[in-house]
Parts: sequence; C-alpha cells; structure tokens
Amino acid sequence: MSDPIKLSVLEVQLFERDVTLRMPFRFGVTTLRESPQVFARVRIRLGDGREGWGLSAEMLAPKWFDKNLELSNEDNFGQLRHALATASQLYQDTSAATAFGLFRSNYDEQIKICGERGDNSLVACYGPAVLDRAILDALCRLNDVSFYGAIQGNLPGIESGEYDVDPFLAKLRPATAIHARHTVGMVDPIRENPEPVGDGLPETLQQVIAAYGHRYFKIKVCGDLDEDVARLVEIADVLDESDQTYVISLDGNEQYGDVAGVTALLDGIEGDRCLARFNQSILFVEQPISRAVALDVDVSALSARKPVILDESDGFLDAFAKGRELGYRGVSSKTCKGTYKSILNRGRCEHWGDGYFMSAEDLTTQAGLSVQQDLALVNLLGITHVERNGHHYVNGLNSVPVAEQAAFRAAHGDMYHEANGTMRLTIRDGQIALGSLDAVGFAHGADPDFSVMRELRHG
Repeated sequence: MSDPIKLSVLEVQLFERDVTLRMPFRFGVTTLRESPQVFARVRIRLGDGREGWGLSAEMLAPKWFDKNLELSNEDNFGQLRHALATASQLYQDTSAATAFGLFRSNYDEQIKICGERGDNSLVACYGPAVLDRAILDALCRLNDVSFYGAIQGNLPGIESGEYDVDPFLAKLRPATAIHARHTVGMVDPIRENPEPVGDGLPETLQQVIAAYGHRYFKIKVCGDLDEDVARLVEIADVLDESDQTYVISLDGNEQYGDVAGVTALLDGIEGDRCLARFNQSILFVEQPISRAVALDVDVSALSARKPVILDESDGFLDAFAKGRELGYRGVSSKTCKGTYKSILNRGRCEHWGDGYFMSAEDLTTQAGLSVQQDLALVNLLGITHVERNGHHYVNGLNSVPVAEQAAFRAAHGDMYHEANGTMRLTIRDGQIALGSLDAVGFAHGADPDFSVMRELRHG
C-alpha cells in the first residue's frame, strides 16, 4: 500500500455543454431527447506544496435521480447543479485530508444540505461523485500513476469498517477489453424504424447486432405484463436468429410497486414457449420495484429465480448491506452514484462471497472523458460486461470541436474510429478495447475543450 496522501481543494470550475440524442431513449418515466453534460475542473494542493488540475464529466440526466413527475426536466437539472455547487463549497472549506477522507467527512453534510431543500440522497451524492473523479485525476497526475495503480495501492486512503480494504484493492487486475451490453429502450425499434434517422448508424436492434456483434443485452420493461411479454417475444425473435450464446439483463426501472408484479413478469416469461431460450439467458433483474418500498420488502423468492439487484435504491453507502438482508444479490456501479461507493460495494461482494455480485450500468455516458472514466472504474473492479448506450443514442463526438475529437482519437486510438468526419466509440465483436486507459491520470490522455462550454451557474 502507498501512504495515503493528504490534499486540499483550492478551486472548482464547472462547465456545461448540450448533448442532443440522435434517437429518443425511453427509460422509466421519461423519454430523453437532449440533456446537458457537466464538466468539472478541480485544482488541488498536496502537503509538499505541489498543485495540479483534474477533470471529470457526467450527464445531467432528468427523471432518474428524482422521478417526481411534478418536476420538470429543468427542475431536475437544477437539483443536480445544486448538488454540485454544495459539494464544491464543502470540499473547498475542508482542511487537508486524504481523497477518500474528503469524501467521507462531507458525506453526511452534503446529504443534509440537499435534503433541506427536498432533494433525495441520490441527487445529493451526484455532486461528490463528479468532483471525486476530478480530484482522483489530479492526484494521479501529481504522483505520476494511472487510476489503476492509484487504486491498487490505495493512494486515496479508502477505508471500510466491514473488511480489510487494502488486500482487496491490491489484487484488482484490469483487463484489456470489456463486453458492451447493448440497451434496448422501451421505444427502440426492433426490426424496422418507423421514423428513420438516416445518419448511417444502426437504428434497429437487428442492425445493431449486425454492426457491433453484441452478445450482451439490457432490456427495459415497462410494468405492463401483456405489453412487456409481447415486446420481449419480438426481441427474442431477433436474438434467437443467431446460434451464438447471448446474455440478458432485465431493467425494471422501478416500474413495479411490489413483488407480485415482478413475479407475474417472470411467470409470463417462463410460460411463453417463444421465450424459452430468452428466459434461460437472463442473468439478473435490475431494480424492478419502486425505491419507495424496495428496501422494505423481501425479494428472496424473486432472487431464487433470477438474481435481483439494486440500482436507484442504492442512494446511500449502506444501501447494499440493507438490501442483502432482504434478498438482493447485487448492486450496480455507476460513476454518477460515486466511485468510492462502487469500490466499497465491490469489496463487499468479495467479502461476502456466496454469489454476491456487482453489475456495471450506464446513464448515457458520453464519448470522451465520461465514458472512459466509467469504463476504467468497472474494468478495474473485474466486471466483464457493462451496459453501454451513449454510442447508440448519441452520434459520438460529432457536436464537439474537431480538434478535441482528433485529440481523443490520437490518445485513444484503440477506443475510437472516424466515420463520416465524426469520432465514434469502437465496438468490435461486441467488445470495447481498453488498453489506452492504463496511463497516467484517470483514464484520459486528452482533454475536452473548455473554451466552447458555458459556465455552470447555480440559482
């Protein structure tokens, strides 16, 4: 283990730029067509006086952190901006601490301040989640190590009262590639798109499989049994055309109010002969029950059939431990929920054994800084497949300056390719190459162009 290094946060700069989707993406209670992406620049100082900058990026996604239909998308963006502004102030006001100590010492206060205005803990934790990555990036660069090396040596000083963190971190080994689990949203076309985009990229599920060679898929379900089963039959009809093995995760996105509804879905799938192969391919079911009751009901009977994991209910550091008592078998990793939360939860899986696992999920991470940091995290944690959807719903880096696109292509030639003048994420045989992420810093050898962004303003 490296000696944890104390640092101070001197300055936080927050920026935004807009992202427009090439295709609508429906999940849960919303259909996403556009959203801002936030970028953070954080300057830190080490105890020896050295200073440096670190970067991170994340979408300001509506109707996931808070699904209250009385709130507009702009209201949701405002919640997340407030969480960022709150964390920025708390971090700058904190005395020198380890990177993890900075996060942990402000965790309760961050949730308290956001809670006073009615924002839940998932919203509150968005702010630290973005800043912690930028701080780690700066810490890595000042110590001339990669994100992988920094975590393996516990440079941030990660601690847990449940298990010995250092041996777990020391044996983590990143791979050179990861399977992309393709998302099939609730309005995604399966065989034919009634409203063609016509931009040369695959639009239907059938086209996606032909273009990228996916073998892992994440299927959204809506909570209406007849509608869900009919759509799953349509999807299975495409997947079953290949003799190649495929793997499925079902995402309930909180569309069910109780265990009985999810039981009916599993019964419906098992009872349809057209879904026999599909059913055998289901690896797990992600957060089917509303967060309002998800951690109040026992899902052991469901998990005995198909493992059930937490996603939206993973709003606080002990959520997975509570979920375990209720029969949940796994939990998702999302950089928007926090790098340290993912690491601690992955360590819990290792510590508990007995089939507990972590999945890797997406919130439309974008090509460039955002997707690379997310991929580096889940790769180091030993997760072999990750939901990836940004490359499908957004046309790569087409909306950013040409020089920025070229810089990311030059630094990460294994991850990007040029098509029709746009840099896009490369997926071959269903996999994303990750070798270039193993370099000094937190998974990026190029920087976004901040000169074309607008400053994030809260309030």
